[in-house]
Amino acid sequence: MKNNIIIFAAIAIVFSSCYKEEVITKERPEGWNYLTHSDQAPINYNVVFPQDQVNKMYIVITNDDWETMQDDLDDMYGGSGGGPGGGGQGGGGGTSTFSDEKPVTVKCQVYLNDIQWFDVGIRYKGNSSLQTAYQQGKGKKPLRMDFDYFEDINPLIDDQRFYGFKELSLGNNINDNSFMHEKVATDMFRSFGVPAPIVSFYEIYIDNGDGNGFVYYGLYSMMEVVFDTMLEDRFGSNTGNCYKPDGDAARFSDSYSFDTDELEKKTNEDAADWSDLQALYNVVNSDNRTSNTEQWKTDLEAIFDVDGYLKYLAANTTMQNWDTYGNMTHNFFLYHDPADGLIKWIPWDNNEALSNDKNSAMDFDFASANDNDWPLLGYIYDVPEYQTIYNNYIDDFIEGPFKASNVNAIYQNYFDMISPSVQNESGIYTYLNSYSDFTTALNTQQNHAISRNNAAASYTP
Repeated sequence: MKNNIIIFAAIAIVFSSCYKEEVITKERPEGWNYLTHSDQAPINYNVVFPQDQVNKMYIVITNDDWETMQDDLDDMYGGSGGGPGGGGQGGGGGTSTFSDEKPVTVKCQVYLNDIQWFDVGIRYKGNSSLQTAYQQGKGKKPLRMDFDYFEDINPLIDDQRFYGFKELSLGNNINDNSFMHEKVATDMFRSFGVPAPIVSFYEIYIDNGDGNGFVYYGLYSMMEVVFDTMLEDRFGSNTGNCYKPDGDAARFSDSYSFDTDELEKKTNEDAADWSDLQALYNVVNSDNRTSNTEQWKTDLEAIFDVDGYLKYLAANTTMQNWDTYGNMTHNFFLYHDPADGLIKWIPWDNNEALSNDKNSAMDFDFASANDNDWPLLGYIYDVPEYQTIYNNYIDDFIEGPFKASNVNAIYQNYFDMISPSVQNESGIYTYLNSYSDFTTALNTQQNHAISRNNAAASYTP
């Protein structure tokens, strides 16, 4: 005990020294604190991403900035919807075409546990989740925050962090009456050893400057941003190239061009170098795949974490996630890990997982996916050795994290935890017709886990 006291005292002295130095060299807003606001403070996952409670976040936006956000959505989607401040509370017009533009970023003040963060950048985010909310006239839209976005305008917030986090992403749980798809899917990936961001539940309250004060915007899923903190936390370094593919180039098929515009860099952006992904593209489509399979496997494993990818595939397919590779050319990141030189697969945006209600998730044998369109499915699955590893991972997944009794206990635990937050949703700030939609969804999710366990157990290649 005495040794622990000495260690804690030493840590306190270091923190105190750092904070004093910052106070001396920089002016900061009143309330700025080293452990909560500085980019030198430890990243605090326990506070920002608690797993046993729902956090409450309060956001203040001036009415002028709020109107700017709504007008920007009108310009993007060309209709009259968009919730309060954006053309009324009824359903909106708009088109069915997604916008490639990022919505405008404005200033806001953020509060958690009575602590303020200053001039934080906030914007809407998403594709279908944003446009659908807009067209339905919903106020509960997905959000993205950047805590030092306005540091050039306001030097007092230079390198501002939220308990160590620069950016955070808020999903609005659209098309998910259980509110648990994003949370449980990422829980399952992480428990199975698949690198994935952490997710927690947040009640969001917004004062948009219209004189009504704070309004409850509903229960959101707060997601860690991959290229902000996750890379260093999971891989020990964020110095490798991180990509967010979106578009036909994300297929890695020679039926489509290798277009770097569709392979957005999220780290090392100033270095115009996509040679690592180009090498992966070349190997995947090499003639060696059919003429010299052993050499193809050797070349592929030299640059791509095939084993980690097969583990991801086993979990993703078992959980039924249609909104990603195999159906869609987005919702994953690639990270070139400097520790071993391999490109790692990172799942993202899993709100459509754990459901068979929409579209068609991949079959266990990927029979519905055209090999030439989705070579990272067909070409890899066609290799007997890889197929065996994949099959074994399916067994491991349903006997481990996704065992029905295990995952259904998780569903029940989260249901009990978030029930009050869901019950308080109302009006244009909910996607439920009634609270009973939520209670029914619990049974639906638990039955889905049982059915997917049975399907996986009966799958034979």
